[in-house]
Amino acid sequence: MNDPRPIGIFDSGVGGTSIWKEIHQLLPNEKTIYLSDSKNAPYGIKTQEEIIGLSIKNTEKLLAMNCKIIVVACNTATTNAIKVLRSSYKVPFIGIEPAIKPAALKSTNKAIGILATRGTLTSELFTQTSEIYARDINVIEVEGNGLVELIESGKKDSEEAETLVKQLLKPMLSAEIDYLVLGCSHYPYLIPLLKKILPENVKIIDSGEAVARQTKAILQENGLLNTNEGNYQIPEFYSNIDPEVLSGIISAKENNYKVSRLDF
Repeated sequence: MNDPRPIGIFDSGVGGTSIWKEIHQLLPNEKTIYLSDSKNAPYGIKTQEEIIGLSIKNTEKLLAMNCKIIVVACNTATTNAIKVLRSSYKVPFIGIEPAIKPAALKSTNKAIGILATRGTLTSELFTQTSEIYARDINVIEVEGNGLVELIESGKKDSEEAETLVKQLLKPMLSAEIDYLVLGCSHYPYLIPLLKKILPENVKIIDSGEAVARQTKAILQENGLLNTNEGNYQIPEFYSNIDPEVLSGIISAKENNYKVSRLDF
């Protein structure tokens, strides 16, 4: 089987490119289309009804572009909307949620930190996962208020970002966590800053690599892989606001990626 149709990926902004990078690295033969819904970022402060509506909008756009599978590269959209998406459309959906399970199982201090949006931390799926895997763990949940906005405005390396991250990490450091789970696809872009602030023993976990492996597995399972090796196709990126930040974060000029403005 050979299916050259693209993999569709969407997020509330540029953050999901951290997931895209893992998918692109693992599946270089696959064409990818990425939607950055920066006009509506962040999703984490919106109601569930609003998040579902935005997720449907993004899905419809990717389906119109003939995508064979859709990766919801947003923790908030996954935890609030993926059930509706899977029941409404025939294409497979890959979701992303905070990696609580590996952190809880590996923690020796029995204390882990979860940095996520309010929309993720208050979701039913997050609560269920925490109850199953982190019953005997001290879980320090912190809403990353303001972080998405800084990343979306190209300020991930600014003094403002460092000050905010230090403030957000205080309760986690007081609890002596040994694992920090990044519960938003934007946050991997803060890893250099996080490593600068956190003690060396604290390990950082994000879901990108696991999502890429799951995407490959579902493509194989459904006979959707593009098996035509060597036929490299330039990834396409679309933003519904000025795509300058998106272009910079994926190094579009250096890699000859296509980045365009698109209303959706």
